[in-house]
Amino acid sequence: MAPLPTAEAGATVDGRTASGAAALQLVGLRCVRAKRVLFSDLSLSIPGGHVLRVQGANGAGKTSLLRMICGLLSPHEGQVLWHGRPINTLREEYGRQLTFFGHAIGVKPELTALENPQVLMALSGFKPDTAAALLALQNAGLAGHEHALVRTLSQGQRRRAALARLMLVASPLWVLDEPFNALDQTAIQWLLGLITAQAARGGIVVGTSHQSVALDPTTAQLDLAL
Repeated sequence: MAPLPTAEAGATVDGRTASGAAALQLVGLRCVRAKRVLFSDLSLSIPGGHVLRVQGANGAGKTSLLRMICGLLSPHEGQVLWHGRPINTLREEYGRQLTFFGHAIGVKPELTALENPQVLMALSGFKPDTAAALLALQNAGLAGHEHALVRTLSQGQRRRAALARLMLVASPLWVLDEPFNALDQTAIQWLLGLITAQAARGGIVVGTSHQSVALDPTTAQLDLAL
């Protein structure tokens, strides 16, 4: 997996590899919140098989950037391209190729740990696979909690139940906002393994983390400065 060079906001990273053009491109993005410019002229190209870690102080625009990549927030200028096409023209097609893990982790507290991924698979257009969902939860360290209501789980267990979706829906693009929060060291190593496997099969991971996590040395970094 060839590394991307480190990039500052406003710089362009060459995202082309021998296999072709970048899958995900950020072109001249500008973000303004409360009349303050968080970043501008942000251009970045990311080919398949790469991991990008977005860094910066609180308020630098990390979450805003991730939401732009997901199509949940429109940039004041610029656009996000997926395989050369603006994501606002792809809509559901793009959504099916994206898995977003945000501050609201997306599990329903009134459902069990097992029911949650089954519902997610159905909503994503996949036939619910109980055996696969059970295996994902077990790998997430939730063996014995599969039939527990999510509202009865600890914060760390809830986050692992939510992250188990990464093993069930084959999305080429993962966007993960602070995914390591509330995870113990065992769960952190499990998630790092998932991220490594995603890149190894040609997928893209874009994420943030305030924690000092030992990511693969080939992980590229984008620093957003206040």
